[in-house]
Amino acid sequence: MELAAALRAEARDCNERRVLVLAGEPETTRDRAVDALATADIPLESTTLVGPEPFVNCERLDPVHASELLGQTRTAVVYDAHESLRPNVLGQVVGTVDGGGLFVLLAPPLSAWPSRRDDFAEALAVPPFGPEDVTGHFRARLVETLYAHRGVAVVDVESDTVESDGLTDPAPRLSVPGPAVPDRDDRAFPTEAYRACLTGDQSEALAAMEALSEPGGTVVVEADRGRGKSSAAGLAAGCLAASGRDVLVTAPQYGRAGEVFARARELLNAIEEPVALDDETTPHRLSTDEGRVRYAPPTDAVELPDDPDAVVVDEAAALPVRLLSGFLDAPAVAFTTTIHGYEGAGRGFSVRFKDRLAESDRTVREVRMDEPIRYAAGDPVEVWATRALLLDARPPVEPLVANARPETVSYESLSAERLLSDEHLLREAFGLLVLAHYQTEPDDLARLLDGPNVSVRALVHDGHVVSVALLAREGGLDADRRADMYEGARVRGNMLPDVLTTQLRDEAAGIETGWRVMRIATHHAARGRGLGSLLLDRIEAEATGGSVSASTGETGACDYLGVGFGATPELVSFWADNGYRTVHVSTTRNDRSGEHSAIMLRALSEAGEALQDRHTKWFLERVRGMLTDPLADLDPDVVRAVLSAVDGSTRLDLSAWEWRLLAGSPHGAGLFDTAPDAFRALALRALTDAGSSTPTGGGDPAMADGPTRTDTDGPTSTGDGEPALEPRAERLLVRKVLQAHDWDSVTAQLDFVSRRECMRALGDVTARLIEAYGTDEARAELERFE
Repeated sequence: MELAAALRAEARDCNERRVLVLAGEPETTRDRAVDALATADIPLESTTLVGPEPFVNCERLDPVHASELLGQTRTAVVYDAHESLRPNVLGQVVGTVDGGGLFVLLAPPLSAWPSRRDDFAEALAVPPFGPEDVTGHFRARLVETLYAHRGVAVVDVESDTVESDGLTDPAPRLSVPGPAVPDRDDRAFPTEAYRACLTGDQSEALAAMEALSEPGGTVVVEADRGRGKSSAAGLAAGCLAASGRDVLVTAPQYGRAGEVFARARELLNAIEEPVALDDETTPHRLSTDEGRVRYAPPTDAVELPDDPDAVVVDEAAALPVRLLSGFLDAPAVAFTTTIHGYEGAGRGFSVRFKDRLAESDRTVREVRMDEPIRYAAGDPVEVWATRALLLDARPPVEPLVANARPETVSYESLSAERLLSDEHLLREAFGLLVLAHYQTEPDDLARLLDGPNVSVRALVHDGHVVSVALLAREGGLDADRRADMYEGARVRGNMLPDVLTTQLRDEAAGIETGWRVMRIATHHAARGRGLGSLLLDRIEAEATGGSVSASTGETGACDYLGVGFGATPELVSFWADNGYRTVHVSTTRNDRSGEHSAIMLRALSEAGEALQDRHTKWFLERVRGMLTDPLADLDPDVVRAVLSAVDGSTRLDLSAWEWRLLAGSPHGAGLFDTAPDAFRALALRALTDAGSSTPTGGGDPAMADGPTRTDTDGPTSTGDGEPALEPRAERLLVRKVLQAHDWDSVTAQLDFVSRRECMRALGDVTARLIEAYGTDEARAELERFE
């Protein structure tokens, strides 16, 4: 109890935070936590308990709702991790503690903690594995950091032993002058907004966001957590609303944008601007006499509903690049994001999205915020949490891998034991995985280290990771499990068998064993050299050779490789160029990515070929109906890509009458509306035969080394004597024939001069397809009208 008081006093004196770990049996640690809070003189009204039981008379959140603390601050947070230690929750709650506060962690005896299996470990036990197959590497590493870092006190409550007191005896802090109001006559924002800033960095960020007052204004604000970027965005939004502008705010969830609305409201009250709220507690809309601040989720906000004057995208790194790019259509836009944190991969945002910004015609103002607001710079708890959760993991610096080539790299399996023994290697591998996906989070670190179905493969150049893939073993399920799936039960960690079984009604889909490529990335300094494709080739060679799980040592032939991802033309082309084939496209968009997901397989055995063949057949049988209904608005270039990546073609079982209608259409003797199904059958055959006509590009720069060929306006060749169709001709087949859009909209979307020209173009394409696929009678009918 004396230690709790000393930690609290030291934290207050230097405006830092401290950690108090109480290790032992649940009841004892909970009792001691209550005493520690009282002794440390921490008000219960500013304390939050995160755990399964309400043993402290304060606010309590179940761990699954810990994200509700985002944007809030507490003097103390107690995380009861006895039943479950979830890395995401640990990251969320630590960041909530204010300067001068305590983070209290309740845990089992630390020596035994790595070997215990809690609820989170059970969640990592992906069938057919059980909890006994889950390792404790993440918790072992966490325990090591607790003992190694300053500011972390460890107490064994069973023996009343202080194993580490966590006291740092910090030097006195020098006073730091507050932010100044910019001395400019052309200031767009009122003085009150700058006086509300707490640091010079925040004042600078606010000044940069004055650019949102003018069309074309584009601002990027990057900061570590707790620097006040969301507050600065809220002040800017309030200023804009006060001046009569309509500000649209978006974030991955509303809770993450709560601070924006809170600060906007405070500012409007400070300048005595009347404010109307749609909800007093969690407002999604603040209205002034002439302006407003309103929230919309990302997939809705990207459509720019009601034509806002400015858009604020908070926690932008947690959104995919394709979605972020859509916000560049806004009159003015600000992107704020966390550099190191569970909210998103800030480094990934820097590498991926800034390339898009540089290619745009916008003048971008960039601001970096370094001064902490919630606590003093150099806070030891921030240092500990950053290392424990690898929040600052990054790939090797560019010069170390700049000369990497296929002939200079080695293919290696990075086991959890090896990664734990080499912190540098772990940081490089995980840093590349962070770049590979916009949703990478601390839970993924635990999956990588402890998941029995997860393994890592890499290409290494001079000891540094240059390309990396995260693999998940799926399938190999017993009959009872497959039956449960077929009847609607969800099975963790088996994404491909789950979709093929539950949605596509294939109860046998879980028999075969496969590797799903969860993430794959190549260092940006070594792209364009075939390293990503080389990594996939080596993975295929290993899987074909019979090694299924490096983490368990289990052997047996792998039947297929697979992948599921938000479909873009570039990504579909990348996977198609590496031998993966389309078997499914989701009928709804993913809430986070805004994309329809594609599933692609690469068969490696006879059983894998049988699985792929039947799903290819079923896909071709149903895709026409999907394209005229749930996928009627799917990007035509995505449709072109997924259809050209199908391993097979549709049969043209058309009657002589249907061929005559098709043959008459180029000259007006037959009409599209007379027999649309015949046109659809012909279009689908042409697009599934298109093969190499898939629109390709450099691939998503977060992904592995993709193809370099670009789409052009010239004809594309299949290389097999099939019709060479221009990209616009293929888009016409998609939009008008397969998706059944009306003539006027197709004319506008594809930039035809007139509806008549659009109709004539479809006739010309149809004639070329008849020449390629038609019967002798159909070609003769075509010649009759020439």
